[in-house]
Amino acid sequence: MDQITEPADHAQNSRRKVPVGVDSTVPSVARVYDALLGGKDNFAVDRAVADQLMALTPGGMMVGLYNRAVLGRGVRHMVRQGIDQFIDLGAGLPTVQNTHEVAQAENPDAKVVYVDNDPMVLVHGRALLAENGNTTVITADFCEPDEVLNNPDLRALIDFDRPVGLLMVAVLHHLDDAQRPAELVARYRDAVPSGSFVFITHFIDGGEATAEIERVMLTDLGSGRFRSFDEVRGFFTGLELLEPGVVYNPLWRPDPGDDVPDPMSFAGKIIGAGLGRKP
Repeated sequence: MDQITEPADHAQNSRRKVPVGVDSTVPSVARVYDALLGGKDNFAVDRAVADQLMALTPGGMMVGLYNRAVLGRGVRHMVRQGIDQFIDLGAGLPTVQNTHEVAQAENPDAKVVYVDNDPMVLVHGRALLAENGNTTVITADFCEPDEVLNNPDLRALIDFDRPVGLLMVAVLHHLDDAQRPAELVARYRDAVPSGSFVFITHFIDGGEATAEIERVMLTDLGSGRFRSFDEVRGFFTGLELLEPGVVYNPLWRPDPGDDVPDPMSFAGKIIGAGLGRKP
């Protein structure tokens, strides 16, 4: 199985640098995802959860890589449709193919606001973006849209009179049905003007094949719901769902030359993606 391994002194170094407000004894969604991508901004407790998930997912490292790749394709598509400002909700820790890097490679003037409630994201994000005036990080819970949308740092970069690209990448599956994720998406959809886009990636229910992964996530991480394609499509209510609809990540608008699994690998069927445009 794939193991998340780090140098022996990694955990000791991490303990010396734990940011204020971070509990290194409780796993964090952002840090577990960082561990799955092979990052170093995580703790032993996060790597333990990541290792369990890897053990259940053949080729598991590819799950995160497919998700980052589809994020890049989604952002590039939106920029090419004229979108030059993005709100990345539940952005997680900086890693490869960050939203601002992809967007600004296409349009250097593109503006990006990262939103996350993990204090480590703020610390590492601001260090990364210290000299990038078109990008910022705010600490906020994306489940509180008024708090997010009225944040002065966000308002300083985002003009809500013009179309916005909203990113909800691998975040909605961390909400239970009781948290009404569809209503949350609708709240953000209603806050942006016509011509805006909503890009979503989400765990896809594979029946018994994904049941144990879901159990581990709900037990050890406290969240991680697998939903059907139809349920994920429901998040695009009020939007024009663009082709090819909601499909497994590797199948969503692959670039020429992309190595698309055929038949689809198990790792390729963990997360699906879709893009909607507000009429």
